[in-house]
Amino acid sequence: MKFGVFYEHQLPRPWEPDSEQRLIQHALEQIELADSLGIDYVWEVEHHFLEEYSHSSAPEVFLAAASQRTKRIRLGHGIVQTPPPFNHPARVAERISMLDLVSNGRVDFGTGESSSEAELGGFLIDPALKREMWEEGLRVALRCMTEAPFTGHAGPHVTMPPRNVVPKPVQRPHPPVWVACSRRDTILLAAQKGIGALAFAFVDPEEAQQWVADYHRTMAAEGVPIGDAVNSELACVTTFMCHEDEATAIARGLAGANFFGYSLAHYYVFGRHQPGVTDVWAEYEQRRTEQGFDPEAVAAAAVNQDRLGAKVVEDGAAGLRGAVGTPDQVREYLRRYEDAGVDQVIFTAQAGKNRHEDIMESLELFGREVLPEFMEREERAVKDRTRRNDEMTNTLMARKPETDHPPLPAPDYSFPAMVRAMADRSGSDDFHVWLDSFADQSAGGDNPMRDLIG
Repeated sequence: MKFGVFYEHQLPRPWEPDSEQRLIQHALEQIELADSLGIDYVWEVEHHFLEEYSHSSAPEVFLAAASQRTKRIRLGHGIVQTPPPFNHPARVAERISMLDLVSNGRVDFGTGESSSEAELGGFLIDPALKREMWEEGLRVALRCMTEAPFTGHAGPHVTMPPRNVVPKPVQRPHPPVWVACSRRDTILLAAQKGIGALAFAFVDPEEAQQWVADYHRTMAAEGVPIGDAVNSELACVTTFMCHEDEATAIARGLAGANFFGYSLAHYYVFGRHQPGVTDVWAEYEQRRTEQGFDPEAVAAAAVNQDRLGAKVVEDGAAGLRGAVGTPDQVREYLRRYEDAGVDQVIFTAQAGKNRHEDIMESLELFGREVLPEFMEREERAVKDRTRRNDEMTNTLMARKPETDHPPLPAPDYSFPAMVRAMADRSGSDDFHVWLDSFADQSAGGDNPMRDLIG
């Protein structure tokens, strides 16, 4: 089983002038450490307008910076918002490809559609259409990466003429594709599209085991690749803080873990947000007991429990726990995910007001005390996973229709420069002769463009 670290770039109020800068620099330091320890992935979200919950609106910039400070860790978009009002699919293809080039082929292309009014309403997206927008935007982006030239598309949400979208990615035909999943139906959607499942619901290993079984069974029976490659992996997210003393791990990690849950619910379920004014952290502190996120109550319920779980509940107090505990507790918890067939566990440590120093210490302890045994077993598991994916690829690619890559509108399709188009419309032979002369001068080293522009 592989491991990743996950970033929303949470930033609870109050803010100082350099709070965002410090947050980003700390995250880059954490990723540099994770890379040196042998952690396999960093995952970075794309969110817009979600104050305090996520200050991560340009993940391609952050991941590009991370690529230059690391050597081997894979750079996961977790996720790119692919409905076209968020990101035009040609621009998505260009950014993914460029990141793959600057990182020497280390990109994973996670995708999603958002479920918050802040984002969907902010970009004037009808929630009823977001799923079909996600699919159309993703399908066109993948075609832009693989077709040379892209042969054009006319659909309900994207219309684009043929163009050769450059650059192309290092990983051919394209980087591994994933989709964010929070429910069983999106797990099955991932399987049906032949792409990886990023399970962002906080589920126990025993529940994940059923998701893994459903995912692989559905992919084998119903999968038709949306792209030109198959990714048959499933990853789960868990909260994380590791310390030799359980009480210290809980004190350092639980309040942040549960702010993650509270702030998520604020934007997606029960909140009423006044942009630039609402203080989500203050509301969390004021209401956490009645909302079931009281860290002290959860800590009392959590200490010395026999087995870690994604959540803990006692006397009406509930909250996230996950991989928050001692190395032995974390090891046992992660082994259960491994036994369930999960391919990757992704740690959420940067949450709430969790301290940078504590996150660094936690990662170092995990890398020293827990990770080595999983790395040893992962080396043996790679062959089995590769064989499984190859078998899925052979099965699913045979189902992919040829119409997924339509031909050009005409075999000799071309488009003229704007001035050449003016000459075409004018019907003037002299205009065309002048343009041909212009081309000759340019090829000869003259610079006639300066006469036009200046």
